[in-house]
Amino acid sequence: MTEPLDIKAKAPWPAGVLSNFAPHAFTFDGVRCSSMEGLLQSLKIADTAEQERVCGLDGPVAQSVGRKHDWQTTGTLWWRGAAYDRLSDAYQGLLDRAYQALFDQAKKFRDALEATGDARLTHSFGKTDPTETILTADELCSRLERLRSGQSLLKRSDA
Repeated sequence: MTEPLDIKAKAPWPAGVLSNFAPHAFTFDGVRCSSMEGLLQSLKIADTAEQERVCGLDGPVAQSVGRKHDWQTTGTLWWRGAAYDRLSDAYQGLLDRAYQALFDQAKKFRDALEATGDARLTHSFGKTDPTETILTADELCSRLERLRSGQSLLKRSDA
């Protein structure tokens, strides 16, 4: 049996490349992102210009900016002027679209995901309570595992 693979920023290949902090250029809804962390931290910001700026930041800098924004009081996150309840299906759909865009556009990310083989993916550093974080460990790992298995995260409209 393969050992679990813990996804974290400073982990060696391939786990570190799957971290939200890893630099991966991709475009999401017309917005250029430098890392998934940049996109995720931008969701705490209602102002669209500032949000786009944060999307372009690397992981650690984006996290630093995001820590200055309180979203937990209201449980509301933002994307391109639209409000999302953190606990809503709509927010989960937003995350699915974001991870699908990253997967589709970032070859190094895809290669790292393939290199994990059939290892169980974990994120020991991640939180489990969705009211405390914009992405739980389970939300991250389940998306990575679905992408690795060849399943699209997006629901087909013609199904």
